[in-house]
Amino acid sequence: MTMVTGTSISMDEDRLLLWQWLSPAFPIGAFAYSQGMEEPMATGTIRTAAEVEAWVTTVLHHGSPRMDAVFCAQAHAGTDPELLSDLLLAYASCAERETELMEQGRAFAALMTSISGETVPIRPYPVAIGVATRRLQVSRHEVLQLFLHGAAAQMISAATRFLPLGQSAAQAMLSRLAPQIIRLADAAAKTDLDGIATFTPGADMAAMRHETLDVRIFRT
Repeated sequence: MTMVTGTSISMDEDRLLLWQWLSPAFPIGAFAYSQGMEEPMATGTIRTAAEVEAWVTTVLHHGSPRMDAVFCAQAHAGTDPELLSDLLLAYASCAERETELMEQGRAFAALMTSISGETVPIRPYPVAIGVATRRLQVSRHEVLQLFLHGAAAQMISAATRFLPLGQSAAQAMLSRLAPQIIRLADAAAKTDLDGIATFTPGADMAAMRHETLDVRIFRT
């Protein structure tokens, strides 16, 4: 009975750690990135809540968050993180995409080093999350669900701050995406490196054009 109780407490603590690390409040600077959404919002391609939801849904299903979730899953499963880091950066579609991966990974490593007292290597953010969560007694599916939820929340938050998109509409949107996020997490957990693919040319080109916007609120 003691062992069962101890295990339960450990699992609960690990789950709280997971929520802490993947919370929007964890200070890795996620609020400063829009994943390329600023460009279509600035140019009028995205103006309404419906257009925001369509963009976020498409990017989650076919864009960089889907690929990042696969890399996170592979890192969690024990695949060599250096190999994963090199491959993920090779897949980066533009300079800002690499910046977002590495700057959030750098901030995460600095925080984890400070918290643990042990030096944590700097890696692209999805790989860093996968490696860090290996030791937690939580399922890979739960890690991926929260990881993808964070990606969706990041884009919706950017739209909330840029457009006239109210907090209620933003939260309702995130709630509607929950079933899709669960399915996407399940798919990412089963996808190997040979199965990685994305097809969001519009979003990729928007991220490239963002680099030359005259006025930029977000870093990407």
